[in-house]
Amino acid sequence: MKKLLLIPAFILCVLMVNAQESGYEFENVVDLGVSTVKSQGSTGTCWCFATVSFLESELIRMGKPITDLSEMYIVKNAYEYKAKLYIGTHGKSNFSQGGQAHDVMNEIVDHGIVPESVYDGREYESEKHNHRELSKVLTNFLDGVLEAKKPSTVWMNAFNAIQAVYLGEEPKSFDVDGKSFTPQTYASEMGIDANNYIEITSYTNMPYYEASELIIPDNWSHDNYYNLPLDEFMEVMEYSLNKGYTFVFDGDMSDKGFTKKEGIAVVEDEKDEEKTYLQKPVKENHIDAEFRQAQFENFNITDDHLMHITGLVKDQNGVKYYKTKNSWGVKNGFEGYWNMSEEFMRLHTVAIMVHKDAVPKEILKKLNLK
Repeated sequence: MKKLLLIPAFILCVLMVNAQESGYEFENVVDLGVSTVKSQGSTGTCWCFATVSFLESELIRMGKPITDLSEMYIVKNAYEYKAKLYIGTHGKSNFSQGGQAHDVMNEIVDHGIVPESVYDGREYESEKHNHRELSKVLTNFLDGVLEAKKPSTVWMNAFNAIQAVYLGEEPKSFDVDGKSFTPQTYASEMGIDANNYIEITSYTNMPYYEASELIIPDNWSHDNYYNLPLDEFMEVMEYSLNKGYTFVFDGDMSDKGFTKKEGIAVVEDEKDEEKTYLQKPVKENHIDAEFRQAQFENFNITDDHLMHITGLVKDQNGVKYYKTKNSWGVKNGFEGYWNMSEEFMRLHTVAIMVHKDAVPKEILKKLNLK
């Protein structure tokens, strides 16, 4: 997702406070295996970094070595697919840097995956990813194709040539530890099966226990999400972590209270003029389904960022927080991690991606998946 939208203040504002400088005290409840914190740099590709981090944790859970997978291999192929849709719909579809967790899985099915050591996606002179220029160049190129009225038979070749200049040529085969792979055989070797994963959301304007298209800008592929009542949505999140499965968080982080230097997300009542939440944990307003729906429909809550939920902690009052691995590098939050309260999650989680085995059996039955 791109963090470009500025969302106006609303009745409940999200506030981030630095626990190291406050009265917050945390202890781990669940702390699952993860790879190192990465940085998406100056790109809108958090969807890929969050989901790849999730897959790296899945490999750890499956007993495989810690693996560094290439985000930019996925991004490059997603740009190509989005370009085809953009031209095919005469510019009506969404061509941007943003995306969803399922985009990673879809690209793995179509194109496989490779290690970071094989494809880092940085042919330009920068230690960090930067797609500001690339995104503009690609968009202007596609608009030029449309302005020509009748696309040539080679426009996709030209599009991919631009990508190769910035990101590098896509590897057809490579060696890892003395064994030869293609991107498809490497994905198979890793044991990544897209059929094992589902996306879940919770909104009152969609039928419960059915799969429906979640209408948000970055669901450009029009994929479906299973819809659950809010309490069951939260049940899946906690059950997943307690069973040893991490999950992908897609949600809203654009409130001005969310800053890179701070590490706690809470929902605070604006009546607290003294801002006591900055000194210690305070009782948060309870988020129900109706309020959540209203905030989504008036665009106070949007899907502007994806992150990776890796565990649970609790504060000194016993309140649960979700330990969250971000893709902004180790200098932000608590060395790259945030603690997000349960009420924050109830309001700000647009959707999640999770392994089907991490969903309670009773809920799987309701979804006709068991």
